[in-house]
Amino acid sequence: MSPRERRGLGKGLGALIPAGEPVPGIRKVNIDAIIPNPRQPRSHLDEQALEELASSIRQVGLIQPLIVQQISGSEDIAEPPRYQLIAGERRWRAARLAGLHHVDVIIKEASPQEMLELALIENIQRADLNPLEEANAYHQLAEEFGLTQERIAERVGRSRVSVANTMRLLRLPEPIRQGLLENKITEGHARALLMLDEEEEQLLAYKAVLKRQLSVRQAEELVRRLKRSAGGTPRQRSRSPETVRLEREFRESLGTKVNLYRSSKGGKLVIHFYSEEDLQALYDRIVSNR
Repeated sequence: MSPRERRGLGKGLGALIPAGEPVPGIRKVNIDAIIPNPRQPRSHLDEQALEELASSIRQVGLIQPLIVQQISGSEDIAEPPRYQLIAGERRWRAARLAGLHHVDVIIKEASPQEMLELALIENIQRADLNPLEEANAYHQLAEEFGLTQERIAERVGRSRVSVANTMRLLRLPEPIRQGLLENKITEGHARALLMLDEEEEQLLAYKAVLKRQLSVRQAEELVRRLKRSAGGTPRQRSRSPETVRLEREFRESLGTKVNLYRSSKGGKLVIHFYSEEDLQALYDRIVSNR
């Protein structure tokens, strides 16, 4: 392993306490004197999992100390010290649920960039982050601190391709991003939807994935059929706003891809379906409701 690899924060929270160096003193502090990390990448905590961790803490205590930095106060003056979490927010919240008044901490200093990196690394190592939360953290490292994808990958111990693919999730329409955040779909489903170029098609495919509870492989096949269909049907060069509006309304009403082609002598309306279930649903909506 090269010296460069050994220095990377991607090796884990050991970056805070390097191997071979004396472990800093563990201090016990008032849990109410600790505030969250404002750069915590995780935006959602599973309440049931948090309660399970709190139950464990009630039984055996908080085994691993929190990593914090002191932000105000001093033991030498009247104002009591206050601390900000660097890593361990889930454990801190669970400890509060467990009713602990004091917790063990290790006090370190960290820049804003290091606070984000270290919180990100801890969550990645514990597999606690939703893919969209991870993508947002990578984006923040790139936008706020100017890190390239290569540098981000080095810092968090991932490949550049993995970082790039995760960041691409941010290109998805908001409803799909929300579905990914709420675990309605997996990262595999989301990546399949990214293969579609048009946002409208992505949303239609997303609705089909949810409605039919498609697996990732089935979602990929659905996307391939959509792409073949789009590639095999030439689009009109000039489409009026009225045509675009009607086509959109047909799609929203029928819940599937619809193409409207108009000419001076009429035109055609193409309604796509991708399974017998789709065909039956279209039949019920159009024919049975006459």
